[in-house]
Amino acid sequence: MASAEQLKALLKSHIDGDEAHFYSVAMQVAAHEAKVGHGKLAEELRAMIDLAKRNRAKDIVVHKLTPINQPRGELSNLLEVSYPRARLSDMILVQSIEDRLKRIIKEQRHIGKILDHGLCPRRKLLLVGPPGTGKTLTASALAGELGIPLFLVRLDALITKYMGETAAKLRQVFDSVRDVRGIYFFDEFDAIGSQRGIANDVGEIRRVLNSFLQMIEQDESNSIIIAATNHPEILDYALFRRFDDVIEYGLPSLPQIISVLKNRLTNFSHQIKNWDAVASKGEGLSYAEITRAVDDSIKDAIIHDRNTISEKEISSNIEERKAFRSRNLISR
Repeated sequence: MASAEQLKALLKSHIDGDEAHFYSVAMQVAAHEAKVGHGKLAEELRAMIDLAKRNRAKDIVVHKLTPINQPRGELSNLLEVSYPRARLSDMILVQSIEDRLKRIIKEQRHIGKILDHGLCPRRKLLLVGPPGTGKTLTASALAGELGIPLFLVRLDALITKYMGETAAKLRQVFDSVRDVRGIYFFDEFDAIGSQRGIANDVGEIRRVLNSFLQMIEQDESNSIIIAATNHPEILDYALFRRFDDVIEYGLPSLPQIISVLKNRLTNFSHQIKNWDAVASKGEGLSYAEITRAVDDSIKDAIIHDRNTISEKEISSNIEERKAFRSRNLISR
């Protein structure tokens, strides 16, 4: 029979959601039974473990294709669910941000251990920085790493002109946060998180912000709440202490631009020799803008049946994106 330590390890790994460790301990139990002469039992245990692994693999595929936690009723207008496949390895990050995100993932994967000691894992995050610097992709990557759904909170459906209605809808969102574990992403968060004293503020938004502050303070669920904004300077000061981590994103440096270019142009970069010269054209652009410029070059190569892209072509598309950005900034 399994030892007391093995039984405890099985239960602990199941509670923590650590499947790899669970299967490892289960195989140890099977090996022990075979060693003491219980060959038939050992075979049955191994067969059960193999079947569980196969069924789990099928479940993962099915869940990716058909989300099982689709919001229903009025909640379906407030939350948009997806099951991202993104990973942290898909992102080009400065080391400090990568380390902080890895720490969040590690704490979430060992949530049982942390809770057992009366502590809480990081699960309320505020992401700040210019558009296109990786805030939305971070939410997707965390969902992909943890294997949980990503719920995008639709602020256009959440915010209404009727007194009290927005706060009631926000209550529904936080009820889902409590009932269905996932990542709940409030993009363009300044729409509800702006300072309560600014001149163009309206009473309803102040009430919504007060409701949000109260709800996030009281929330003790196992879900992850992520708010993202391009304008942290207009957020209400009371918000910042409600979050476990505030992570600031910036525009890519020259080495990071080179990494983006090389990763994206893996199959088309044979003619590119001077990466520094090409990357310097993209200084001042966001990750998203550089990626779009690269994709424009790749699409043109595919259309014309070419398997290489020249430095001139990629530089031209980057310059086009930079000009587009400048026109938009001037028009604001």
